[in-house]
Amino acid sequence: MPTPLRALILGAGYAGQGHALALRLAGVEITGMASRTADVGEKIAASLQIPRYSADWRGLLTELKPDIVAVGTPGGTHLEMISAALEAGCHVLADKPLATTAADARTLHELAQARGLKTAYAASYWYQPQALFARELVAAGVLGKVVEIEAVSHFNWPSLMPFGWPHRLETGGGRLNNNFPHLLAISQNIVQGEILAAMGESRNDLKRTPIGQAVHDFRDFAKQVMSPEEAAKLKWAEVNSDWSYTALLRIGDPQKPLDEAVSVTFRHSALRRGRYHDYMAVYGEKGTLHVDGTYMQGPMYLKTDGPTWEELAIPLAIRDSLPDEVDHTQRNWNQLAREFVADIQGQPHPRYLTFRDGWIYQEVIDTVRSNACWQRLET
Repeated sequence: MPTPLRALILGAGYAGQGHALALRLAGVEITGMASRTADVGEKIAASLQIPRYSADWRGLLTELKPDIVAVGTPGGTHLEMISAALEAGCHVLADKPLATTAADARTLHELAQARGLKTAYAASYWYQPQALFARELVAAGVLGKVVEIEAVSHFNWPSLMPFGWPHRLETGGGRLNNNFPHLLAISQNIVQGEILAAMGESRNDLKRTPIGQAVHDFRDFAKQVMSPEEAAKLKWAEVNSDWSYTALLRIGDPQKPLDEAVSVTFRHSALRRGRYHDYMAVYGEKGTLHVDGTYMQGPMYLKTDGPTWEELAIPLAIRDSLPDEVDHTQRNWNQLAREFVADIQGQPHPRYLTFRDGWIYQEVIDTVRSNACWQRLET
């Protein structure tokens, strides 16, 4: 029986825990975990039955010599950690963003290529069952030629969450770094095309935020919201990350004219309240597919020539092809880990997102964040 692959997990928060569970389910032995928050991280590692824990991730990398390193820390740490893991000869699974700039993301992609190492990029809503079914419907011609995709979401997050990595671009914060990759992955998977062009704008709606208790796990930011009275007693920090964006893309065949590519519109605002549910929609010449939920987690509706919208059921074959896990995010991480490990072991596997995709996605993010499309009219 072959010796199982061994993995080191960097980060003990939401993503670190999720990647550890996903890789273990894929047959990988989790030999160590590192986290900047020593007391919390040690408890997390123990709860996951991970034998070695340390706040010194470089020391663990040298000591354990893992086959795989999973990086689930905030994006501002990724360049240093991923570079060290690749230099040590490890395959790497990294959460999004791959890096905080396109230049750094490209550096990581090229380093992995030069070392001949496998990489995985966890814009993992690529695997959302509704997205996989939408891909089948498009391929079968149910919608006709697809001309447009639209994604609209308003999270209505509270502004008085404690200051942390989401509030600074250099630490990996911002909605483009953290919300947008999932939406882009869904759209790209549905139409099976390359990202050909991009433009857009981003906006910082949150200039300052109170410095409260440090947050270890991303899921806890909203749990530690302060009242205006509590926040007024604290010191405040400057915020430079984007909390709203509009991105316009073309996705299609690079061998064909750009005007034949699918137009994709992404509209997201984290702090504002919307009247209607978040949704994604795919528009074709024969029909429209509408799916509720920010990341296509909700009901699916199809309208073709008839007067009414038909609610669709996801085929059992799609559900059965994915890990048996009720949590959307964990299930999608599990599937990515399954395909990544199969690739490392030389087994057949579908296309999954790699550092090349992480680099291209960051190119799009940098383009949108530059706001270069606007031209003031002289009247």
